[in-house]
Amino acid sequence: MMKSIELITPYFKERKAYILIGLGCLMTVDLLQLMIPRVIKRAVDDMTLKSIEAATLLRYALYIAGMALAMGLFRYLWRRFLLGTSRRVEEGLRNRLFSHLQTLSAGYFDHTKTGDLMAHATNDIQQIRMASGMGLVAINDAIVLGIAAIGFMAYINVQLTCLVLIPMPLIVLGTRFFGRKMHARYRDVQASFARLTEGIRERFAGIRVVKAYTREGAESRRVSALSNGYVNENIRLVRVTGAFFPMMLLFTNLSLAIVLLIGGRKTITGTITPGDFVAFIQYLNLLTWPMMALGWVTNLIQRGRASLERIEAILATPPAIADTPGAVQMERLAGKIQWRQVSFAYPRQDEADAAPRVLKDITLTIPAGRTVGIVGPPGSGKSTLLQLLPRIYDISSGKIEIDGRDIRDLRLRDLRGRITLVPQEPFLFSGTILENLTLGASAIPRERVAEIIDRAALTTTIAALPQGLDTVVGEKGVILSGGQKQRLALARALLRGGDMLLLDDPISQVDLATGRRISATLQKLSARQTTLIVSHRLAALSFADTIITMDGGRIVEQGNHAGLMAGDNYYSRNYKLQEMEAQLHAD
Repeated sequence: MMKSIELITPYFKERKAYILIGLGCLMTVDLLQLMIPRVIKRAVDDMTLKSIEAATLLRYALYIAGMALAMGLFRYLWRRFLLGTSRRVEEGLRNRLFSHLQTLSAGYFDHTKTGDLMAHATNDIQQIRMASGMGLVAINDAIVLGIAAIGFMAYINVQLTCLVLIPMPLIVLGTRFFGRKMHARYRDVQASFARLTEGIRERFAGIRVVKAYTREGAESRRVSALSNGYVNENIRLVRVTGAFFPMMLLFTNLSLAIVLLIGGRKTITGTITPGDFVAFIQYLNLLTWPMMALGWVTNLIQRGRASLERIEAILATPPAIADTPGAVQMERLAGKIQWRQVSFAYPRQDEADAAPRVLKDITLTIPAGRTVGIVGPPGSGKSTLLQLLPRIYDISSGKIEIDGRDIRDLRLRDLRGRITLVPQEPFLFSGTILENLTLGASAIPRERVAEIIDRAALTTTIAALPQGLDTVVGEKGVILSGGQKQRLALARALLRGGDMLLLDDPISQVDLATGRRISATLQKLSARQTTLIVSHRLAALSFADTIITMDGGRIVEQGNHAGLMAGDNYYSRNYKLQEMEAQLHAD
């Protein structure tokens, strides 16, 4: 628990002055609340003795009205400073969580559901905000207002105060008993909320598939099951909190019964005045809130504690891929690449279960400035080979060198900053086409953007859109076809530049004519930088300096176009077959 608390300690230190001012205002409100019963006592005593005048009653009323106005002012101030601090905790913790998640490797996201992360970034942090804001207020009231109210009650009559406090130890014991149960069940509720969030997110993301296969009823039942699970977990929690809060009220009302019985007798016998009796009940009512606050703050803290532990578990997860000590800074890559006995297996969540190797003993050298085409059947390891270069994943064994240096010895930011990777599945953000092209880099001239768009064969497509470059593409580029998204992702890579270009099947979703235009662009670019292109359209790779064929995670053939066509292996057979298909299409 103490380790988790350290997550929010910096934000409290940052706003220490605001917290002190807020607590001062909160204590002032508590003090004013404690003074009102004293005014009422004097008014009641004067009225009982029938020695009060209208002017005196007016003065008492003005006292109470003035204190009420002051309480309103100071209550505004403490809410501004203390609840404002909780909002700062919320902001800082969410930013820290998002920043940390960006440092984690791709393998982490392979095994973590997006819904879980969304629940952490929303519901968990909201619970922490409540615990650090209203929880702090409730603790202060429970201590300051509670102790002060008891002191004023003791000033009126010590014996009666001791009798009223008899239920207090039962409250403490009940809080400890129910607190442990609440903490465990809050964790279950938060986990169930994460499952519900992920289930709903997944169905919305796949709504087109759901509709195409008329799965609305089945998916509604699945979400309903998740929702019922969340409700059931909350009901299990309510069984605890539902007993806890009535227990607090029971003990409070027992105290009130004692006051009426014993305090009433003392008033009749003259031990205390009627004003004291009324004031005592007022203080008991004031004490009710600290007693309730004790239960409420237990509720808030247990929720916040469960959420803090979940957040802390993520922040404690180290990046699987990070800079090594003494990582070398490189401003430019010449582009010579060497794979030395490289093998790779995707990391599994259960490390005890060995994962099958996707790449096996890859040994390959690519001189700087060359263009390499990579072909092979699906699942042969082509895409994986590209992703190892910018260290999206780290190799399992062997070594990859760029310009004679192990890529694990290069600074990760420099390595990825000089390598441009276009993945097989293009991803677009829900902004405009221009924002997706520039990724927020506003300094790029429009003329440069227009040039790149033409190279990616997108000019006609963008001209046909209602707002051109300022057209909003929607979630994941929903208004664009697969080929258009692919070309937009390619244009984004060309606009970024870099010393090395990695293209994973860049023309798989475009027509033949567009594919030829893009291939011509790539051929011109390849003369300036090291370029690796994975493609199932073999004609698009015929210009490459070297073409390698992969199968089963190994390189099974290697050479230029002419050399491979002279043989009768995968490349030549599939190239001839695709030529025949192209001819039939043309006819």
